[in-house]
Amino acid sequence: MMSSPFTQFFDFTIPNVLHLAGILVLALLCIRLLRAASNKLIKPAATQSKGAQQREQQTRALADKIHGAGCRIIWVVAALTALPEFGISALPGVVIAGAAILGFSIAGRDAIRDAIAGLQIVMEDQFAAGDTIQAGDTTGRVEQLTLRRTVVRDGRGALVSLSNGEMRSVSNLSRDWSQAFVDIGVAAETPLEKTLQALESAAAGLRSDAAWSQALVDGPRVLGVQGYDHTGATLRLQVRTAPTRQDEVCRELRRRIHMEFQRQGIAANEGRPAAGAGAALT
Repeated sequence: MMSSPFTQFFDFTIPNVLHLAGILVLALLCIRLLRAASNKLIKPAATQSKGAQQREQQTRALADKIHGAGCRIIWVVAALTALPEFGISALPGVVIAGAAILGFSIAGRDAIRDAIAGLQIVMEDQFAAGDTIQAGDTTGRVEQLTLRRTVVRDGRGALVSLSNGEMRSVSNLSRDWSQAFVDIGVAAETPLEKTLQALESAAAGLRSDAAWSQALVDGPRVLGVQGYDHTGATLRLQVRTAPTRQDEVCRELRRRIHMEFQRQGIAANEGRPAAGAGAALT
């Protein structure tokens, strides 16, 4: 008479029970260890700032996803290991699981690449939700970050979805500080020293204004002559600001330069960059 899994179920011996109990205990132990390891990925917020809180939430979500995926793998391996105790060969299951993994690896090659890149972004803290980034031709605020994609709100207000694996170079414009340059064009007949003094006066006024102290990190400072030809000179100022506040600071600096030029009777050279032209971020 042939035995079946059902008859073998009732023929369990103590060693069978002990083997199943050992598999269960080992699986639970592996899950506990996986939870401890995934919790190591969580980076607690060092401050109460919004950016720090968002980075903590981001790493916590990543840890939960890794833990969930790892638990499913552990239970599948435990189930395959337990099959012989019921008189069922684990070989077909192993073959099917191996074929499924191979098929998924081939079909989901891009998804795996994106997930690995997303893991690197989070682990290396390259950027988080709320940061302003530049990736290729796209610049904007990160609205959402997952293992597979980054969703950015660009300057037009459009939501742009970027695959993590395709972003080869990303600039984070909102970490620590932002920087901008303001170029001023003046006519050749305008006394250079008078213009430099006017620029320094406008810059000093902004530096000493308490209303702008929270936005300024360094400067604005007059760097000097950036270019010169027969039509006149181009003078450059540099300013470092709190993250993402460079645009509003530059607008205020342009306003003060314009008022100072009017007060001292200095005319900007129309053939050269006006105040604020050549602004750049680093």
